[in-house]
Amino acid sequence: MSKRIVIIGATSGIGESLARQAAEKGYIVGGTGRRIEKLEKLKKKLGDQFYYREMDVSERKKASAQLLSLIEEMGGMDIIVLNAGISNYPASSIITMEQEIIDVNVSGFVQLFGEAFQYFRNQGRGHIVGISSIAALFGSSRAAPYSASKAFISTYMQAYRQRCNKAKSYDIAITDVKPGFVKSEMTEGKRGMFWVAETEKAVRQILKDIEKRKAYSYVTRRWRLIAWLIKLTPNWIIDRI
Repeated sequence: MSKRIVIIGATSGIGESLARQAAEKGYIVGGTGRRIEKLEKLKKKLGDQFYYREMDVSERKKASAQLLSLIEEMGGMDIIVLNAGISNYPASSIITMEQEIIDVNVSGFVQLFGEAFQYFRNQGRGHIVGISSIAALFGSSRAAPYSASKAFISTYMQAYRQRCNKAKSYDIAITDVKPGFVKSEMTEGKRGMFWVAETEKAVRQILKDIEKRKAYSYVTRRWRLIAWLIKLTPNWIIDRI
């Protein structure tokens, strides 16, 4: 029986590529996103293997209902990938923009993580994948709410991984995917990037690490070195970068 994977945030970049590559490997795929036309385009490409729901994760109660409806239509769920996230948001003020980022990257994440965890706990097994970032490892003066939100995601998943490791009544894997720079709408036009990975290459690695149920996935793998260096660097140096 084909595994069923739900991808929250499947309309572009990593999420869209992951939907396509998972379908090519025989998965039944569910995708969500705010841009319904992108989901309809994916449906035309992937056919009966693909199910979708229009979803804004910042509308938390509505997003939960849409997720449960999608799972029911798919006939179940084995893996969920929480990929929805924003780094910049057009708004009337910095405060409004930062609140929008927190609403999507933190509040929306927690809501759907909770729904997925409850579903998998009742099922007795499952796999939750969260897309954080190398940016989770340090505060960035150019993207304070983004790096903080990704740090929250990593720490939150680490705590739940500990909880799952202690539990004997269910088998739930938690994978923290930490991409470096990956070509996408989010990185388009940004300066100062290096080791920029092609989306397809990055997603092949992500899917491979998901299938291995890894706790951590650095994308691409060379970013593990950067993560190691960041962890060894004193805060007084990071604060001056």
